[in-house]
Amino acid sequence: MIEPPEWLDAVVADALVREPQGWGRPVLIVRADEQCLYVCEAGRAPQVFPVSTSARGVGNRDGSLQTPRGLHWVAQRIGDTAPAGAIFRGRTDTGAIADILTDPDARSTGDRITSRILWLEGLEPGINRGGDVDSFARFIYIHGTDEEGRIGSPASHGCIRMRNQDLIGLFPRVPLHSLVVILERGP
Repeated sequence: MIEPPEWLDAVVADALVREPQGWGRPVLIVRADEQCLYVCEAGRAPQVFPVSTSARGVGNRDGSLQTPRGLHWVAQRIGDTAPAGAIFRGRTDTGAIADILTDPDARSTGDRITSRILWLEGLEPGINRGGDVDSFARFIYIHGTDEEGRIGSPASHGCIRMRNQDLIGLFPRVPLHSLVVILERGP
């Protein structure tokens, strides 16, 4: 069992105070400086997954290709029964299966979205909701990738990438309106 970092409880409590609909659901915390996603569920030790956030850093503007900071929730869940490595375009399973690249230097021919999608909606007007900072309109997801060798390093075009099997295992535990807090660095 891992010992939760000291800052984690305060971040979870703050998220639940700001959006009480998150009670009873897991709270996901993404730390861009650590390239980690923490899953916090009541009564359980936090689970930590390596991820990849944007290669361009953290920022909320449309067109920046950066990972948006702030409080979000899961607005849509897509791909519940798709096979591992299924390639999605426009949030639709294409029927194709990606070749999963595990070498850190390997690059795919596209920014493939694979296996599952958790589509995020910002909850903070002017920060990640509305206008030119709207995370939902920017199509910001937590999703699988065919570039698994790059997980643990900033590599995405704004989304949060996970290893396919990690996301497939996590997906059933993350219902709609589960809160997601994206931090540039720890508090």
